[in-house]
Amino acid sequence: MPEALALSRTRLAALLGAGAVRVDGAIASDPKARVAEGAEVEIDLPEAEEVETVPEDIPLQILHEDEDLVVVMKPAGMVVHPAPGTPGGTLVNALLHHFGGELSGIGGEKRPGIVHRIDKDTSGLLVVAKSDRAHHGLSEQFAAHSVERRYLALAYGVPHTGDPRLKGVRGVSFEPGAVMKITTGLARHKTDRQRQAVYFDGQGRHAITRAKVLEAFGTPPALSLLECRLETGRTHQIRVHMTHAGFGLVGDPVYGGRRKLSPKAVSEAAMEAVAAFPRQALHAASLGFDHPVTGEWMEFEADLPEDMSDLLSALGHVR
Repeated sequence: MPEALALSRTRLAALLGAGAVRVDGAIASDPKARVAEGAEVEIDLPEAEEVETVPEDIPLQILHEDEDLVVVMKPAGMVVHPAPGTPGGTLVNALLHHFGGELSGIGGEKRPGIVHRIDKDTSGLLVVAKSDRAHHGLSEQFAAHSVERRYLALAYGVPHTGDPRLKGVRGVSFEPGAVMKITTGLARHKTDRQRQAVYFDGQGRHAITRAKVLEAFGTPPALSLLECRLETGRTHQIRVHMTHAGFGLVGDPVYGGRRKLSPKAVSEAAMEAVAAFPRQALHAASLGFDHPVTGEWMEFEADLPEDMSDLLSALGHVR
């Protein structure tokens, strides 16, 4: 394909499924079909469509902007893209107001080029494509797992190499530097379609998370501040993996649960702060990637939001 069209494999597969591809005049729908040398391939590429998403004057914290992309800090509580039940107040609504027609339409719609997402109640960094070439290049990097993503999370318990329980948890191992590695398949839960679940033996999409303890809280230690790095980026990956290993995130309403802390381990004020925290304590703290047009390595960091910073302070963390 000509590079100027910036068509991803996903987009091409969708065009095949829509009957928009012909090989020697016959509609081709099977992406695995062999093509003979010299065959003539025609693609009916539809124009980007207008969508009903309404631009909204929502403040945006912009860390970087150039002709091809923008890096923003998404606050906790904001949905990335409109969906049933949340038609407005999303990051996309805000992006449309701030950038309008400057955003990528590679997905077949005139909407911002969202190349990755973070959960509604997770705060942190996102990169958004303004041009089709940037969308294509960033999507390739995410697909190749070459984007560096570092998260900060507050979890129940403290992972350590000497924990005998972890030796019996499938998919959990340790690498040099006391880095816990979790390797599983991830897919929708069989009965609860709103949740993701861990699978093995080739089931689900391959997922790898690495977590390292930055600080432990309590006597004996009952909570830990973790640095989590994603090798893959699956839905709810960190939240599911940490729960699978036995270290659910504080405040996670779906996977983490509400655990009781021993009054001997932490102060009463700390116990109250943990119990009252209203969301999963997870923050996308840094993001690194090659600029999809210039090739320059770019890296951005975002400080902890006030709610997580206050929670850590209640536990004795020094800012």
